[in-house]
Amino acid sequence: MPHLKEIAFMDAMAQAELIRKKEVTPLELVDAAIDRIERLNPQLNAVITPMYEQAREEAKGELPQGPFTGVPFLLKDIGAMAKDAPMALGNRVLKGVFKPDHDSELTVRLRKAGFIIVGKTNTPEFGALPTTEPLAFGPTHNPWDLERTPGGSSGGAAAAVASRMIAAAHGNDGGGSIRIPASCCGVFGLKPTRARNPAGPDFGDMLSGLIAEHALTMSVRDSAAILDATSGPDIGDPYWAPPNARPFLEELGANPGKLRIAVDITTHLEEDPHPDCIKAVEHTINLCRELGHEVKEASVESTIKPLDLLRAFDTLWTSNAANTVGAIAGMAKIEPSTEFFEPLTMAMYEMGKKQSASDYMRAVTLIQRFSREMARFFMGCDVLLTPTLGEPPVKLGEFDASGENPMEAWKRMGRFTPYTAKFNATGQPAMSIPLYWNGQNLPIGSHFVGRFGDEATLFRLAAQLEKACPWADRLPPVCA
Repeated sequence: MPHLKEIAFMDAMAQAELIRKKEVTPLELVDAAIDRIERLNPQLNAVITPMYEQAREEAKGELPQGPFTGVPFLLKDIGAMAKDAPMALGNRVLKGVFKPDHDSELTVRLRKAGFIIVGKTNTPEFGALPTTEPLAFGPTHNPWDLERTPGGSSGGAAAAVASRMIAAAHGNDGGGSIRIPASCCGVFGLKPTRARNPAGPDFGDMLSGLIAEHALTMSVRDSAAILDATSGPDIGDPYWAPPNARPFLEELGANPGKLRIAVDITTHLEEDPHPDCIKAVEHTINLCRELGHEVKEASVESTIKPLDLLRAFDTLWTSNAANTVGAIAGMAKIEPSTEFFEPLTMAMYEMGKKQSASDYMRAVTLIQRFSREMARFFMGCDVLLTPTLGEPPVKLGEFDASGENPMEAWKRMGRFTPYTAKFNATGQPAMSIPLYWNGQNLPIGSHFVGRFGDEATLFRLAAQLEKACPWADRLPPVCA
């Protein structure tokens, strides 16, 4: 039997296989995960809500028989609710006060898959920033460099997986919030097709379909198997993703054929991407060509100006902030202010209150028009490759919004994340793969986008790249 310290460096499917073979018990795995969290979390601050005793009780009892029976798992503190577990959304008002009275449908499916939830991970307030530094819980640190951001908004999840606290963790993505931290922390992060995973029972969709739920993992096969376990429509969903032809896990051994991969590194900003991000893409291009794929530069043209698309995106996000802050303030019987909400949240709240219903509908219409144009672009290619980020992981504090103009942090975000958000708008599946580390030993992800509903091609390509350039053996300094 492998030593429990060795098991921590296995992916979730390998851990589940050990349980099936009775070489280790669920309780032993849970205790090992808790031990790693307790030893590493003082440095990283990735886990903000321990659920240890509940996890231990579950591990001792009768567990559902699924692909991950007995494997420890973490939930992000936004999106997937767990009954009676504190949920704060990174906010000081909700911290220690709000406890849902039910599981989200996604949580139900994760539990049916056999996962044991051992805690919840840190996130920026309401998931608004590409870093994880909420005033309510303090910053999460990047396992590769403790002075740098782990990304956001699923930064706590990514840091936990990268440091091997856990093999896989829940995340969600409304503008890059799975892919950004995946790049910053050197893990695999896939944003599925819009409505591939359910948002119910509390939501039909979130932010008019910008937000997608899934996970951050060390291995491609874990991501595929988790999506197999959680995807599919829920009762009453307003719409759902096209059904996959077969289980995603079966795509991993399938030959993708000679893919037509388009490459576009343009940002439509004054600043070019950081040289290290360009080097990461060049490295990935060479890998793809060695695998037999056709790789060509291409420019993603649109009749919609980038600034107009950004404004439409901002309309949706600020309107959501107005709704969220207003609802929490009403529940807590308080007046919205920076005493209770972070400066950036308040700035977005004030902007959102000025948006009209017509503004919102025009933004949705423009985004849907852009989605159709992007679909036409993909008639000429199978996959699009871009950098995941415009820069390597930046220092913590880079997105400080405490100055006179909190929205400067929102603008700064655009330079850091010029690639990811447009594919939340289109609803297409997209993934960040850790194929390159720079001279400072910081991971830099490569970003692949597939056609709407076509996670299958992405999984086939990801499995090829994982085999050609394995990343799971690269360990951040905290693991020493």
